Amino acid sequence: MEVRQGFRSLFQKYLLVLFMAVAIPLAINGVVEAWFGYRDQRARLDQLLGVQAMSAAAEIHDFIYGITNDLGWLVQLPWNDEPDERRRTDALRLFRQAPAIVTLTLLDHRGLERLYISRIGLNRIDSRTDRSTDPAMIGARAARAWFGDVTYNRGSEPYLTIAIVGNRPSVGAVIAEVNLKLIWDVISAIKVGKTGFAFVLDRPGRLIAHPDISLVLRGAEEATSRPFQAIRDAIGSAGVGSATGRDISGRDVAAAAAPVSGPDWTVVVQQPLSEAFGPIYAALKRTAAILVIGTVIAGLLAYALAHRMTEPIRLLEEGTERIGAGLFDHRISIETGDEFQRLADSFNRMAAELALAQEQQERIARLKRFLAPQVADLVDRTGDDSVLEGRRTEVVVVFCDLRGFTSFSAEVAPEEVMSVLSEYYEVLGRAITTFAATLISFSGDGLMVLVNAPVPVEEPALRAVDLAVEMQRSVQELIVGWRSRGYRVGFGVGLASGSATVGRIGYESRFDYTAIGSVVNLAARLCASATDREILMDAEVAEGVGGRRSVIGLGNRQIKGYDEAVPVFGISFDTP
Repeated sequence: MEVRQGFRSLFQKYLLVLFMAVAIPLAINGVVEAWFGYRDQRARLDQLLGVQAMSAAAEIHDFIYGITNDLGWLVQLPWNDEPDERRRTDALRLFRQAPAIVTLTLLDHRGLERLYISRIGLNRIDSRTDRSTDPAMIGARAARAWFGDVTYNRGSEPYLTIAIVGNRPSVGAVIAEVNLKLIWDVISAIKVGKTGFAFVLDRPGRLIAHPDISLVLRGAEEATSRPFQAIRDAIGSAGVGSATGRDISGRDVAAAAAPVSGPDWTVVVQQPLSEAFGPIYAALKRTAAILVIGTVIAGLLAYALAHRMTEPIRLLEEGTERIGAGLFDHRISIETGDEFQRLADSFNRMAAELALAQEQQERIARLKRFLAPQVADLVDRTGDDSVLEGRRTEVVVVFCDLRGFTSFSAEVAPEEVMSVLSEYYEVLGRAITTFAATLISFSGDGLMVLVNAPVPVEEPALRAVDLAVEMQRSVQELIVGWRSRGYRVGFGVGLASGSATVGRIGYESRFDYTAIGSVVNLAARLCASATDREILMDAEVAEGVGGRRSVIGLGNRQIKGYDEAVPVFGISFDTP
């Protein structure tokens, strides 16, 4: 490319302004600071929430197992058949020591109820009701200590059932119902930042402890527990560390969880993201303010030169729009002595090349509207359409059509007929393209194909036979599927070789390339005589193939339109 005298680099013009602009360095600094600040804050948040969750889980674990240990003192001595006043005294003492226990049930080694004490109901002494099949009794015998699912007394207060058996079968078991409202003291004491807190979910995901006791009293309601379950599930999906979600108020929160072994509960500690990432947000605001100021300064510095770029950019934009609208003869003129001028010169060269390309594409498109693709390509390569003029040449004509198509099309829906034809023409089109044949015409279910014109090929007879075999193979594969749907159709092919007049015929706005001669009529008659799965050819095609394909003589046949019988040959489409 020739560089004009006095050329001044655009880079040199604006280098000073770009260096003076502070927006990019400030933006990079802000992004780096925000990223590292976020990462550090997230690590601290993960650690803080994790420690708080494990601490709360340990406290709740101690609370539950403290009650479990107290219950263990009630299953130390073996039972006898007499009422045991001492056990009643021990049970009442435990009521005073553990206010969370609502009911106590003592069972002997046979699983019979010997004592029942309740804060909210009537006591029973030595009722000897058989409780050996209770789930609590069965679970305690299997694991010594059994924790049931949380239930809600009167649909509000969460209760936990605990069952303990002694070291020996003779000492029996104790079943206690524990009011979990007293865990509220443990949960309400946990604070993360200013507004962070903890809550507890049981195994199914129901809320059993929360600083807001009214939510706990509604914990049996699915609508109440659903937001807390979503946070727990998000933590489980995250795998390690904390996860983010939305709390019951719709705020974005960060949360971590820790399990409570035994009852299989989950303690979740959460903190609003607005509070957790408050320092990061403040830093981002400061960075944004600096960026705004720097951008304003950079804009003022660049303003002095910006107006000099306006006119070249406008011209380029207008030229692009016109080229996009198809006006390839449009040219732009920019005399700035820099990269804009070089860009305008390149733009003008591109427009000229696009104009030539469009003219060529339009020519090909016009040809392909009425010519086979390879014929149109031939005309384009030669630069004229003289190859389409009428001439006499040796050709092989191939006709094919479906057997039973008329009755089939009358019996099924038009949509199904078009679907079958679409599949049919698809496979035939691929075969015709593969063997470089020329599709002359198609009508309904019939095709006429020409080999050796207008594009000459080597050994046209052999190529035509291979084309017919490929057609039969492809269509017979389709026929298998059609017959499974009840369509009784077949496919036959006829070939004839000889001299014919080829060229284009038609009128000014529409032309077709075709062949005229007796060879065309003979190929059509052979196709009409061919049955399903049959390929018929005349003697010239068979002679042109020679011994390279397994051609079979079928004798002389009387062909419609011919006074004398015509020798006919065939080939199995399964035979190469």
